[in-house]
Amino acid sequence: MWRALSARAPHSDDIHRGFFVANIKSQIKRNRQNEKARLRNKAVKSSLKTAVRKFREAADQGKVDEAVVLMRAASRQLDKAASKGVIHKNQAANRKSAIAQRVAALSAAK
Repeated sequence: MWRALSARAPHSDDIHRGFFVANIKSQIKRNRQNEKARLRNKAVKSSLKTAVRKFREAADQGKVDEAVVLMRAASRQLDKAASKGVIHKNQAANRKSAIAQRVAALSAAK
């Protein structure tokens, strides 16, 4: 079917662009819900990356007090993302552990 529409194999981005349109009413709704969830998850992941990056920048500059505050904020966001299913709970735990180790190393060096 897709060969008639284009000369290449379907790509995951094609679905987001509306390249393949479902005929079944329930699937149309499901596609709409999936797209909303994808955009929501993308925003959450982006804010997670920003929170961790801010922590990392503070840690690189040796600002222990600021790093501790940012660590708490990042940990909170990681927990929320894991509870909502945006990231896996083990991934959240691993990231929290890594930033906690970084804070411990900063505190010990101070």
